[in-house]
Amino acid sequence: MQPFTREVVEIIKRIPEGRVMTYGQIAAAAGSPRGARQVVRILHTQTKAHRLPWHRVVNGKGEIAIQEDEGRMKQTLYLEGEGVEVDADGRIDLAKYRHEPEA
Repeated sequence: MQPFTREVVEIIKRIPEGRVMTYGQIAAAAGSPRGARQVVRILHTQTKAHRLPWHRVVNGKGEIAIQEDEGRMKQTLYLEGEGVEVDADGRIDLAKYRHEPEA
């Protein structure tokens, strides 16, 4: 596993229940501020193997990025189950729920 991939996996694993991080925020914390798309790829390929809390990752606007209805609903249900408020448009208040890991 590449160092960036390893770091992204570890950051995602550490997102606490009831909090979210953005793809770009994770990329920057892992050392590649422009690597948000790589974070998406890592989530797609590593979630199952590493049991990642994929539902705690949203886009930079605080929106659920999954377009497919079943996936959006699943992510919404998981987040709401952890106490995260998701509005009817699939948006989360980042000011309230964003996780800021220690540097």
